[in-house]
Amino acid sequence: LGLMPEVANAEAQPLSAALPLHELVALAGDAVAPGGEPPDVDRMDIRPADGLAKVRFEDRVVTEVTLDLATGTVLDLGERNDVFLEKLHSGEIFGDRGILISDAAAVVLTLLLLSGYWLWLYPRRRTR
Repeated sequence: LGLMPEVANAEAQPLSAALPLHELVALAGDAVAPGGEPPDVDRMDIRPADGLAKVRFEDRVVTEVTLDLATGTVLDLGERNDVFLEKLHSGEIFGDRGILISDAAAVVLTLLLLSGYWLWLYPRRRTR
C-alpha cells in the first residue's frame, strides 16, 4: 500500500552494542535537517532483533529515519503515510478529549453487547 518506507533489516545486535538513544536521535535529526534545528521527536521504535531504530518526527510530512542500531548509519529516510489513519484509529487526532470520548463509547458498546446477550440467554416470559 506504500504507507511506510520499505527497509531491509540490518544485522541483529544485542542492546549492549547499541548507541545511546540521545545519539541516535541526534544522528536522525542531522539527517532530517542538516545544519538546522530538527523537528521534535514523535516516537521511537527500537528493534534489536532487526538491528535498527526508527525515529519519527513531528514535522508536516511526518518524516521517519531508520538507523542501524550499532553504528548509527542512516538506512532510510522517508515519509510515513499511515500516521493519519493511526491517529484516527487511536483517537489521538481529536486530542485528549477525543481519546476520552472514544474510550467511553467503547465501554458503552461493550455494555450494550453484554446486556443484549443477557436478554437473549435469559428471556422473560411474556405475560398477557
